[in-house]
Amino acid sequence: MSRRILLHVGTPKTGTSYLQDVLFGNRERLLEQGVLYPADRFDEHFLAALDLMRLRWGGLEREAVGAWDRLAQRVREHDGTSIISHEILATATRAQIDRALASLGHEADGGGAEVHLVISVRDLVRQIPAEWQENVKHRAEFGYAKFLDIIRDPDRSHRVGGWFWGVQEIPDILDRWGAALPPERVHLVTVPRPGSPRDLLWQRFSATFGLDDLDLDLGTERANISLGVPESALVRRINKEAATDLPAAHYRPRVRARRAHRTLSQRTASARLSLPPDAYPWVADLTERWIAELEKRAYDVVGDLADLRGEAPSPEKWADPDHPDEGAVAAAAVDALRALLVEAGARFDESESLRRRIAELEGELVEARKPMRLRAAERTVQRLEASRGGRRALAAYRSARGRSSRLA
Repeated sequence: MSRRILLHVGTPKTGTSYLQDVLFGNRERLLEQGVLYPADRFDEHFLAALDLMRLRWGGLEREAVGAWDRLAQRVREHDGTSIISHEILATATRAQIDRALASLGHEADGGGAEVHLVISVRDLVRQIPAEWQENVKHRAEFGYAKFLDIIRDPDRSHRVGGWFWGVQEIPDILDRWGAALPPERVHLVTVPRPGSPRDLLWQRFSATFGLDDLDLDLGTERANISLGVPESALVRRINKEAATDLPAAHYRPRVRARRAHRTLSQRTASARLSLPPDAYPWVADLTERWIAELEKRAYDVVGDLADLRGEAPSPEKWADPDHPDEGAVAAAAVDALRALLVEAGARFDESESLRRRIAELEGELVEARKPMRLRAAERTVQRLEASRGGRRALAAYRSARGRSSRLA
């Protein structure tokens, strides 16, 4: 049984994609040091989380059946340290959490595996606009103002509001996940303030997970992509206009992956999405209440709870994504169309090359099916046709065959 388990349950938009990519890319090196990151594919922990929480996710839930139990078994069988990480685990219910801990070998009396909870957290000033944009990239049609109304509804009756607070309300997440663990085994990693050294968050993750002394490759191709205001507005309009024409299975590769992530995210000069200035007092008040509550709990804080105090947004820099600059949206649309045409041209060239190769293979297949005597005769004819004397001999042969046929 694993002696030590580090269970990282989010929250979203806190460097989780980078952390998971580093762990996945270095899983062999980690295992050499006794650290297990149980994954044969990069999204294995995501599928396990879907399975644990019985979440529907665009059909992936069918692929996820049994994924949590398989992951838990690998952890139980490992004699060392194991790491599990996915941000959607933050929203698990008490019953699901109890099942998860039991399956990993945790025992209520303190026996069994030594489970540590890790939760990475970031200020709401940055989390709120990031979560609205993530909804847009997952095909949402509602505007930013509507999203703010949804999450400020005290009843939390809307599914989007329920999900938002499920993965963002830090004290509640800790109440659910940390209830069965002593506070010294609960670790809060705070995302540094804007302007901090770029590697500071990784240093905090590394210290928490005990990776400081390991030689790891920190390069990664995956990242959590951010869009500007006009780009977010453009994707939302695509969602509204193409809702009935674009099947869900096509949306992720064609809109989210290719247009949003590959093309629109490169437009870094656009106005950045931010919290509306008039929403800041509400956010600041809520944050102070969270900090006061967390200070009482004696958790291990890696960083500083003051990092949760987001910077007040500048009214001068505020750009409303519900009423964006139309020229900027048009420019984003032109860039998206240009990329689409380039990709279409490349696919046409690939298809032409593929058709030529198919024709070649069909010819080779026809040739391979011919009897050997026929292939030898064709090669003889080709050699004769290459010279004047050969052509005369072929002509005489064909003429003689013709006379013979008529006599018969």
